[in-house]
Amino acid sequence: MARRPDRSARTARSGPTGTGTAVTGASPCPCGLSAAYGACCGRFHSGTAAAPTAELLMRSRYSAFAVRDQPYLLRSWDPATRPPAVGLDPTVRWTGLEILDTTDGSAFHTTGTVTFRARFTHRGARGSLHERSRFARHDGAWVYVDGTFVE
Repeated sequence: MARRPDRSARTARSGPTGTGTAVTGASPCPCGLSAAYGACCGRFHSGTAAAPTAELLMRSRYSAFAVRDQPYLLRSWDPATRPPAVGLDPTVRWTGLEILDTTDGSAFHTTGTVTFRARFTHRGARGSLHERSRFARHDGAWVYVDGTFVE
């Protein structure tokens, strides 16, 4: 997911539904897969594993937005397109992710795309972000390159 222009500095981790409860290793993963956060995206965030596909990197980046993990967002961004910081707006709550399409992005590819819709609330108003993200391998690991908004 691309950087949002109105995000402020990193804040404490929050639950994927915006309840304010901390996300733990046993919590449901914000990305929507059935595994607990620690066994799903949490292992990528902690650095104990690397996302093996572009789609799993996309899911882990969505989860990083949901738990406000700016260091992971920056680590998983292609150095050629990475901003110096990612502002994370504490009033945005990411509430769901839907993967709409993937192209390439497996262990046998060097590039891939993931089209998704991410749902959120911002100050009580519901919204969604529809994006086609590009991914590439950098030093053997999947990284986010950039994205285009889909209308």
